[in-house]
Amino acid sequence: MDEGHIGVDESGKGDFFGPLVIAACYVGPEHLAELEGVRDSKKLTDPVALRLAGAIRQTCPLAVIAIGPAKYNELYEKLRNLNKILAWGHARAIENVLEQQPCELVISDQFADPAGLKRQLFEKGRRVELRSVVRAEADIAVAAASVLARAEFLRKLAALSDEIGVRLPKGASPPVIEAGAAVVRKHGVEGLARVAKLHFKTRIEVLARAGMSGTQ
Repeated sequence: MDEGHIGVDESGKGDFFGPLVIAACYVGPEHLAELEGVRDSKKLTDPVALRLAGAIRQTCPLAVIAIGPAKYNELYEKLRNLNKILAWGHARAIENVLEQQPCELVISDQFADPAGLKRQLFEKGRRVELRSVVRAEADIAVAAASVLARAEFLRKLAALSDEIGVRLPKGASPPVIEAGAAVVRKHGVEGLARVAKLHFKTRIEVLARAGMSGTQ
């Protein structure tokens, strides 16, 4: 890597429970020695991701945007489009890093709407080259952003579990449906809106498991 650049990635997009987290991270040649072991967070265990995120936070200019379920549901109701939410979050994270560390290149994973992301950037961000590539996590800056986003997602998910009194699993699997039904029985649909992304089809299964109509 000849010069520093920003990587951006997200976590929680496919998880029924928990926030959507977008992270951006600047990595320059001067940071590489401190980032040994950093790679795509999907290849790391949760404890390793949390540990590496601490090292990245001590080393690199970064920004993390966490959109909690209540705010996420409000945004989705307004925009009706996940890619628009992602573009907004990516743009804000990129801008926040550029405030700390000017650079000319931003790399993200294959983004569904790169033009939309470019439009969301403020004046400073529009001057950078935005490169959207397949398997971008092979890039160290994107991998670092991936780790930061996942670690923050895990922390927020644990906090929501404590707050709601039900252990909230990752993903959208059968245990997620069971946990969602437990939340609904304990706190009603309003409680589910505090911890889950309601536009997921999983919501219908959760409400049916809790003995309620999926249209509520």
